[in-house]
Amino acid sequence: MTEEQVKKLLEELKTDLQPAESSTAITKLWHKYFSDTGSFKLLIKKIKDLPAEEKKTTALIIQQAYKEAQDLFTEKEKSIKGGELSGNIKSQSEDINPIAPKIGHLHPISKTIREMNELFISMGFSIMDGPEIETDEFCFQRLNVPADHPARDMQDTIYIKEPDFLLRTQTSSIEAQVLAKYKPPFKIVCPGKSYRNESVNKSNHFVFHQYQGVVVTEKANMKDLFGTFQVLFKKMYGEDVVTRYRNKYYPEVEPGVGPDMQCFNCHGKGCPLCKNVGWIEMGGAGIIHPNVMKMAGIDTKKYVGFAFGLGLDRWVMAKYKITDIRTLLGGNLGYKYYENESII
Repeated sequence: MTEEQVKKLLEELKTDLQPAESSTAITKLWHKYFSDTGSFKLLIKKIKDLPAEEKKTTALIIQQAYKEAQDLFTEKEKSIKGGELSGNIKSQSEDINPIAPKIGHLHPISKTIREMNELFISMGFSIMDGPEIETDEFCFQRLNVPADHPARDMQDTIYIKEPDFLLRTQTSSIEAQVLAKYKPPFKIVCPGKSYRNESVNKSNHFVFHQYQGVVVTEKANMKDLFGTFQVLFKKMYGEDVVTRYRNKYYPEVEPGVGPDMQCFNCHGKGCPLCKNVGWIEMGGAGIIHPNVMKMAGIDTKKYVGFAFGLGLDRWVMAKYKITDIRTLLGGNLGYKYYENESII
């Protein structure tokens, strides 16, 4: 057999392989070329019958052609079987809609937290969190409330192990943690739950939410605090929101202030929700007390700061016109879903 004949047989195999698209077709080609009676197998068998002077050169040509033929066949076989496997998987699989069904909507508290977080992030604040089981040191002592301080009487504490471990009564405990662990300057906000041993009614709950804010820089004053509040109130309730600020006492700040908003339920006329005063207290704030800064090891000659703690549940109630705080944490959905609200 000449070299030309070997090449012709190889080209014939290539031509037959090209249109093959199934396992059946590839099996037929294997029998035609590589079985005991196949063209290439017969070619290999003929090597022993070649004259001695031709064996060395012709045998090498036949062996190289046989190897190339095997490689071409194997590559085509893998391609066909791989395609068939992919087709089988696809035919047996279910068409899954990548868009999740609309099965609910965010809780008003979650929506309000997200909205407030976005606003404060845009103003350069970081979002932080802290433990709900807290120590007496960070919940009270580092906030200028020692063991014998009368302000403790205003917070009916739920203790885990008295007197050292308790459920935090305020998110100000996160403020104390931040002041102790981080070097100023910084601006942070911390949404979270708080717990007090209180009777549940329309405006109070033993589980409630607060939104804490802390700013410590080289320059900060009450004007900065009021400006922050004005941006927040207008963002949450619109440009026509009516607010006021009253002097208030809080142990961890000096001076202290309470931001009030005109009652959303009676619009200042007086109702049970606002206890007939026409205003709802939305939180407490002020310039961080020097004692609090010193206990955290912060140089009060170089740094000053302000802090605020908002009654987040009241902010949610005002935003969604909810008149009973128990609605927020109860199983009965007393608030309505509107089409323009975000979907989970």
